[in-house]
Amino acid sequence: MIQAFGLTSNPRKELPPAVDDVSFEARAGRVTALLGAPGAGKTTALRLMLELQQGRGVTYFRGRPLRRIAHPSREVGVLLGDVPGHPARTVRSHLRMLCAAAGVPVRRADEVLEVVGLVSLREERLGTLSRGMDRRLGLACALLSDPHTLVLDDPVGGLSARESRWLYGMLRAHAHQGGTVLITATDPKEAARTADRIVTIEEGRLVADQEAADFSRTRLRPRVAVRTPHAARLATLLTKEARTAQRSVEVVREGGSRLSVYGSTCADVGETAYRHGILVHQLADEIGDMGPGAGESPPDVPQATQNGHRLDAIREPDTAAHGPAAATAPGTAEAQLKPSADEPGSDAAAFRPEAVDGADRPSSAVAHEGHLDPGGSRQVPSPLAQDGQADHGEAGETRLVAEADHSGAHEAGSAGAADVSDRPATPAHTSADSATTRHPCADAAPQPAKGASPQRPPRHRPTAGVTTLTALSELPPPISVRPAPSPLRPLRYELRRATGVGTGFLTGAAVLVVSALTAALLARVGHTPQHRLLAAWPQELPLPPAALGAGLLGAFAFGDEFRHPALAADRGTVPRRLGLLAAKLVVCAATALLLAFLTVGCDAEVLYLLYGPELAQVPADWLPLSASWFGLVIGCAWAGVLAAGIFRSTTAGLAAVVAVPVLVVPLVQKALEGPAVRTAAGFPLRLREGLLLQWPFGGERYLSAAARMIAQPVGGALTLSLMALLCAYVLTTLRSRVR
Repeated sequence: MIQAFGLTSNPRKELPPAVDDVSFEARAGRVTALLGAPGAGKTTALRLMLELQQGRGVTYFRGRPLRRIAHPSREVGVLLGDVPGHPARTVRSHLRMLCAAAGVPVRRADEVLEVVGLVSLREERLGTLSRGMDRRLGLACALLSDPHTLVLDDPVGGLSARESRWLYGMLRAHAHQGGTVLITATDPKEAARTADRIVTIEEGRLVADQEAADFSRTRLRPRVAVRTPHAARLATLLTKEARTAQRSVEVVREGGSRLSVYGSTCADVGETAYRHGILVHQLADEIGDMGPGAGESPPDVPQATQNGHRLDAIREPDTAAHGPAAATAPGTAEAQLKPSADEPGSDAAAFRPEAVDGADRPSSAVAHEGHLDPGGSRQVPSPLAQDGQADHGEAGETRLVAEADHSGAHEAGSAGAADVSDRPATPAHTSADSATTRHPCADAAPQPAKGASPQRPPRHRPTAGVTTLTALSELPPPISVRPAPSPLRPLRYELRRATGVGTGFLTGAAVLVVSALTAALLARVGHTPQHRLLAAWPQELPLPPAALGAGLLGAFAFGDEFRHPALAADRGTVPRRLGLLAAKLVVCAATALLLAFLTVGCDAEVLYLLYGPELAQVPADWLPLSASWFGLVIGCAWAGVLAAGIFRSTTAGLAAVVAVPVLVVPLVQKALEGPAVRTAAGFPLRLREGLLLQWPFGGERYLSAAARMIAQPVGGALTLSLMALLCAYVLTTLRSRVR
């Protein structure tokens, strides 16, 4: 169960907050839809709930805020946008890497692949997946840790009708097993068909929180879809007959040969077409959507009257997303707002999943409730904004509205209409079992019988035993961005991350080729010492190719995390925990050792093949030279890891590696210039006496060799650089935790 109280985002300069005091519930075993137009604040509300954005409010997942949950991925499965994985990684490798991060067995990856139907595509690259396959992979990532709650932002965006039905079926199955599902949607008809409860957000505010049946009754209405080659003629005849019979019928011409008729039935439209000999290709009941501008008269079109009766002017909206302005005759207001369940065009008959195929046919109509006050003026509620709306002044569909008012109709219309409050309620707590009115257009009260006095709908009060947010404090508690959890198995995660993409292998192969060519050229030119010849390190270059390659691999270790944040599938921050850093340092050190060994071996083999065994001989002082060589390569790899983790960029990591010999080494050399008054001779012996320990296996020699390496300009510069980068990394980690 999800309980969100007082979600409010921080103001954006002079603009109002994107989300303002939003409170709702999503119960277990049900699918809850957060409905709103693009830009209404749905994604911001989800980010506030997941503590990915600063603001105010509190959200409980089964009674606990997310930061109080030890392993959030095992409680909440999140999908915000596309899957943030490396495009060169395979589907199976990506899921196995996330298994190591979540601490679940690796076989779980194959299980979720089978559930979402991606078994045949498990070796496909992420960059080659279609939109539908990416949605399936995103759902697999959300289900990987078997969470109780699923939070999905626009899960069917860009999907076909078939893929949308499959995805909603998966979410419904998860809810039937007792899980909680919260999704965002922009299509009211789709939300009413797939969700159990619908929370409507408009301009960052909560305007309605209703059950699906109440939502379909109050915010959707039926229509008759007609397709005929004589659309203009049939529209004129239907409007003329409605005016003659004093019925509220609205005809919307959607372009081409299609019409949408509101306030009529298939039988009436078919009889009119038959009487006038009009060929009809399609005649079917549909559910109309509610969209922007419903019921609003254009400001540039005056109201016309004919024989004392008011007629709604004809106007042309630009797209099918605009809904028809409800032309409600006062004498028929009650019949239009509350149609009979036996009528084919009524809400009760039309809103049945088996009778509606809204996913396969476009919807262009907009439905709303028009209420008549005792004075005879019509009160039009604020509708729900829809995607794809444009200005009312542009040319598009032709709307024909016939409405006749007669002298004795005001009493009946006033008696049959519900008085709607002009002030929307601001709830602090919403019960999932009752539909609470949030906005004048949120819910219409049942219509009383004719002749009865109009009554106000009863106010919904908070459920007993539930403490409202305003009773706790005037302002909701602040929301701070939670730190991303570190992988539960960081070493296994880092191994799968490094080996799942071919970048490391290509970099290593390029280093070996460049190093072998450089060694061959240096041997041909001559005047290069033996140890530099084997390392392919000319005097003119600051670093050998192997050291640069190791630094680049180290920079990739953290650079790819920020570029493709697989650990932050919910678009949170990349973790900076010391456990993950230690795993990256260990893996990079092992990779650098392997690269250094292979480089010397390949160079020696190339020199042997080209110039004979003379140049491939092992130097006499191979032990200290090997230690210096391995220390240089490992130090460059670690410098790349730390710099990329601090500056969040692969380029910055590689730049830090190059800066060590270019900038730091000259500074160290200048500091060591001139004669030394004192030396550190006898340092290993004095260290053994101070620690009162006997060095095994002649450890004094190794310690002395390490001290001599650090005393060299390059070794000293690299050591100082690593210490500075490590301190900076720890400080940034502590700073992020304090924030």
